[in-house]
Amino acid sequence: MIRKGPLVLLLVLNATLYLAAQPRSVRDIFPAIRTTQLNEAFSAGGYLYSGTTSGGLTLNPRTGETLGITKTSLGNPGFFVEALRIVPRRETSPLQIYNALQHIRSLKEQLYHSATRNRYIPLFPDAVRIEGPNRLRSFLPDPPPAAQAPSRQLMYVRFTDANFGHCYYTILLSTNTQAVLCRINNFKAVSFGPIPVIKENAFVALLYMEPVTEGLVIYCLAGAEVSDFIAKHVNISSALRKRMDVIVAWVLDGLQ
Repeated sequence: MIRKGPLVLLLVLNATLYLAAQPRSVRDIFPAIRTTQLNEAFSAGGYLYSGTTSGGLTLNPRTGETLGITKTSLGNPGFFVEALRIVPRRETSPLQIYNALQHIRSLKEQLYHSATRNRYIPLFPDAVRIEGPNRLRSFLPDPPPAAQAPSRQLMYVRFTDANFGHCYYTILLSTNTQAVLCRINNFKAVSFGPIPVIKENAFVALLYMEPVTEGLVIYCLAGAEVSDFIAKHVNISSALRKRMDVIVAWVLDGLQ
């Protein structure tokens, strides 16, 4: 007599794994997205929204418990930018995304149009891993491609910004079978020459990437807390968008 219990359990387990491996659609992640927003997300520039309180987020993605993003993920920044791009492309895996995010040094190859110089220049003339907050001048090479993405990885980086000089960040990568979440946070203050612009730990950026049936979802959320003086003299929303655009282009180049 055949015992059915283990066989049924195996079939259920296989079915569960199969369903978990299937990519979601854009509307599964953003059930409330409007048609106009969706059309913009598929365009070259993507969908963009900026504001002065994170309570004004418009897309509210369902990213799941392990890689959750909510209205409180940024705290309560003075300025924030929310952006979405959907890139039609062949199958992309979380492992490929994870490996693309390991190419820190290649970030310096990304250009942007400088209005003051009227030409394209690197936004980050240099980008490098460092050992940590107490080893700012101890540089590390980018690692070879991984065969398996860890669930969490923390790294420290120094980005030489075209406007703000040396900027120091922690990057926390979190992965699961569906997606990758990249969290960027400044562990040193950001300055414009002698003028402080963003205090220590006052900038947060989230980059969520998930392969979907329509291609690849790239959802960005970035916020910063700045002084009233800086807010009057610097277009913080534009600065945030510019940097997120460059980082998205860097990730897509790494997936080629």
